[in-house]
Amino acid sequence: MNSKKIALLITVLLIVAAFATGCGDAASDNTLVVAQGADADSLDPHATNDQPSSRVMKQIYETLVDQNEDMELVPGLAKDWEKIDDLTFEFKLREGVLFHNGEELTASDVEFTLLRALDSANVGHIVGEIDPDGFEIVDDYTIRISTKDPFAPLMAHLAHTGTSILNQKAVEEFGDDYGENPVGTGPYMLDTWTRGSQIQLERFEDFHGDNAKMERITFRSIQEAGNRTIELETGEIHIAYDTLPTDISRIEGNDELVLARDLNFSTVYLGFNAKKEPFDDVRVRQAINYAINVESIINTVMEGSGEVATGPIGPMVWAANDELEPYGHDIDKAQELMNEAGLEDGFSTTIWTNDDQLRQDIAVIAQSQLAEIGIEVDIQVLEWGAYLEGTANGEHDMFILGWVTVTGDPDYGLYALFHSEQFGAAGNRTFYANERVDELLDEARRSADPDVREAAYREVQEIVRDEAPWLFLNTGEDRTGLRANVKGFRNHPAGHHPLWDVVVE
Repeated sequence: MNSKKIALLITVLLIVAAFATGCGDAASDNTLVVAQGADADSLDPHATNDQPSSRVMKQIYETLVDQNEDMELVPGLAKDWEKIDDLTFEFKLREGVLFHNGEELTASDVEFTLLRALDSANVGHIVGEIDPDGFEIVDDYTIRISTKDPFAPLMAHLAHTGTSILNQKAVEEFGDDYGENPVGTGPYMLDTWTRGSQIQLERFEDFHGDNAKMERITFRSIQEAGNRTIELETGEIHIAYDTLPTDISRIEGNDELVLARDLNFSTVYLGFNAKKEPFDDVRVRQAINYAINVESIINTVMEGSGEVATGPIGPMVWAANDELEPYGHDIDKAQELMNEAGLEDGFSTTIWTNDDQLRQDIAVIAQSQLAEIGIEVDIQVLEWGAYLEGTANGEHDMFILGWVTVTGDPDYGLYALFHSEQFGAAGNRTFYANERVDELLDEARRSADPDVREAAYREVQEIVRDEAPWLFLNTGEDRTGLRANVKGFRNHPAGHHPLWDVVVE
């Protein structure tokens, strides 16, 4: 072959190679690329309880029991379990399960994990009814766990990522750095983590079940939801979490993309710091609920996605109170309440939000509408980690956030958010307190009678609706954009989507 033909052949090959790489096929090295709006805060299940972190931890860890996409309890690290009495369950562990460091799972790891969780400010409320003296290790693969009182939602709570089973040796070895060096039993293990940019997971080849379909998963932090959609279109990513409502038609109209859209257990709210003036006055909180036109926010910002929230938990959660009425938009009523509170001339305040575009858009509308009753609002946008820390410490006035009733049980959607023992990082970032609410929440979590529990939860929702520690915005849905060649993905209503059976064809 002469030199001209060789040169031509090389040129053609280079062009083909350039085209192949330019098509944005992120799976060319058997890597699934997933984008979400924020980086993980920590990969220690007891150091945080936020969604971006939990979505990553779901791939790394396992729990004693799990809940499938239909919220049915299924075996996890426990192959079966038995209720011994009203306070005690016995769990039989799978044998031969290895942690990512090569250590074998035993009952002592389960005891260590749950005792550590009990001391966590972030997830202690999930396991708080477990008796710290109520563990009995029958043998290496059998453990009994007792609660202090009957605790109806125990099994659902043991499926939460906050109860992911840890390896005691690894936790003690890494100490304060454990959150950046997680060791689980899950189908993926941590490879690298570039803070603020991406987390790279690799398949755990000694996983006790079927190996994950893809060799690697890369979680990328792309704050702007619109940019996630752009990178989905170009093929730079395969899955985009939390796509904008404004991008729904754009994704559905693209033959190379698919939109997985499902109702979930989330509620979005604007919270008030009830420990600070003037938000310690219920009339001010109610006035703001009347002043802001929630329906217009859903129609404009959310483009009709989700429904107006009438209370703290949505209709998909058992025992949701379907008799609650939304406040509605009533400026005259809002001004009347402000006058009664002695604030006829209004006041100045702040709304905190993180760098989530939807929340920023909501803040702008709230800012405009509150000006009608003399409330001057300064919007402050914080980085996710600083936002969580600041709201946990009570440094805010108003803030926009969401909560997912991950377990599907109303205890999780109400206790952490409104019980006076759960101030701050545990969930009650409004610092709201009401003795009757505390009493009802305690009663409901300790009763095994579903009728008693439902009545208590319905009354809690009525009180919370009336005392308004939140401006109730909307119940949510998962909007996950996918490349059309991504197979095996399903939204999980808890928001922690399993990815080990996902494949890019």
